[in-house]
Amino acid sequence: MLAKDQAKLRGLRAIKAALLLAKTEKGSSEEITEEGELKILQKLIKQRKESSDIYKQQGREDLAQVEDEEIDVIGGFLPKQLDRAEVEQIIARIVKDAGAASMKDMGKVVGLANKELAGKADGKLIAEVVKAQLA
Repeated sequence: MLAKDQAKLRGLRAIKAALLLAKTEKGSSEEITEEGELKILQKLIKQRKESSDIYKQQGREDLAQVEDEEIDVIGGFLPKQLDRAEVEQIIARIVKDAGAASMKDMGKVVGLANKELAGKADGKLIAEVVKAQLA
């Protein structure tokens, strides 16, 4: 607040609000786990990406810029995101270990991959890579 950094302030307020909301939804006696916090942060980023895309489609670059700034702030609290090549290697190992051979096994592989890559890769990317490797 003192630095007058509005983007960081908006991002931190969004994080605080989401965490408080999650804590009160489940009951005040239950603590939020680190895994739960990661899911909340990923959800916030996903919402802002969708909003930014919509704003860009409508030609509202000013509003899209606000969303992109908040994505940067919130993303700073997530673990380093893996690139596509690293995700492909991990999923190839998971497919091999699970013995998956066809698209029928996609749900099983995506579930295992989501557990292992939680917070490190986007769910869309995971599903896309699994689909490409099983096809």
